[in-house]
Amino acid sequence: MTSGDESASSTSRRWPVGILRRSGGRAARRVLHVQYQAVAGSAAADPDDTVSCFCRKARRKEREGEGAGDPKLYLQEALLERKLPDLDMRQLVDLPHGLDYNEWLASHTLALFEHVNLLYGTVSEFCTAVSCPDMSGPAGRTYPWYDERGKKSRIAAPQYVDYVMTHTQKTINDEAVFPTKYANEFPAQFEGVVRRVVRLLYHVVAHLYAAHFRELARLRLHAHLHLTFAHITALDRRFALLDHKETEVLRDLEVALRLSEPAGEGAEEPSPRRSPVVTQPLASA
Repeated sequence: MTSGDESASSTSRRWPVGILRRSGGRAARRVLHVQYQAVAGSAAADPDDTVSCFCRKARRKEREGEGAGDPKLYLQEALLERKLPDLDMRQLVDLPHGLDYNEWLASHTLALFEHVNLLYGTVSEFCTAVSCPDMSGPAGRTYPWYDERGKKSRIAAPQYVDYVMTHTQKTINDEAVFPTKYANEFPAQFEGVVRRVVRLLYHVVAHLYAAHFRELARLRLHAHLHLTFAHITALDRRFALLDHKETEVLRDLEVALRLSEPAGEGAEEPSPRRSPVVTQPLASA
């Protein structure tokens, strides 16, 4: 195969058509990749020192008879690194003039899936049925799994995450849901599909904070997790994709990362979903 054939083959495997997926989508994802990568080289306090110090204090409290409670290591000042300013993140998720709303949601959903999947993969060996028998989030929140028929079941965290990633991969590979071919339209219920995917990815992020932040900090990946959280939070704030009850477990982190104001200091109550400005007709409208 010639280099020209290889180039053509590589291009055909990407988004071949569509305003965003043909050009803007790849550009947006390149920007996301560069911005996420920029966090890695930050010079800050040694996470190992902060983690070890915090754990020693927690153990000392236990020995002295105080309940350990929920330590929330991710709220420690030395571990609140996030190099991308909030203003830039809001601009990153804002719908550009001339782009289709569904195309924009599809691009950000793909980016979030990639980064959440990569982050979980780095600590998956620490997430087992023994160490994580429940899919847990901060403040004692647990997430049961609901199958396609709505049946509720309690499963271990690694199995839950596997279900999330398998469901998301199957969804984005479905041409009827995430169309890539010419003249194919997004389904009428596409926003609902995105809402479910984003909600499930948020559960994985919440579990990473609750159960595996220590490992991520020691691997110096905590800033990447903060940036992923800032991304999903900004996307939700712009398009109201998540219910308030889903995001309340990490509201204190939103405040710590300056993504929202503390309650009683100018904080706004959650508003109903805002209708996006769509600059061209949509089949799903």
